Amino acid sequence: MVYSLQGLNRKKNERVNSMKKWYDEEYEFSVEVTGFLHGDHTERYCRNGEEPGDVYTCTYGCPVNREGYGICSKTMMMLYPLMEAVRSGGDLTRLGGDGKYTKTVVCPDGCVIFRLTAKPLGNENFHTGGFWDYPDETT
Repeated sequence: MVYSLQGLNRKKNERVNSMKKWYDEEYEFSVEVTGFLHGDHTERYCRNGEEPGDVYTCTYGCPVNREGYGICSKTMMMLYPLMEAVRSGGDLTRLGGDGKYTKTVVCPDGCVIFRLTAKPLGNENFHTGGFWDYPDETT
């Protein structure tokens, strides 16, 4: 089978090494499916097919699982502000989190329960570490 990803053809599970990631991110995130809000199965319930035990990981990009499939896009809309809060030095307990680096969220459809966990990697912050510049020097 061939799948299309950003206009490139690739076989399932084949890595596309077209990104030129040059910055070592400050945090690694994992998102684990911990259960369903109602019921006990994914069919006819979760459009993305999330199941308890599924784990997605990322640093800055969108979380993907071991098979290379991405997390539900609706859920990502909820996770991104939480991830940015952590990257900005925030404490997720101030946003209802279970701990400084953990928070449980329910998907926007009210189906799946996720647990977001951030792991500090010890690298400098993108903005305060001086890594970001305007490319055309218009500052």
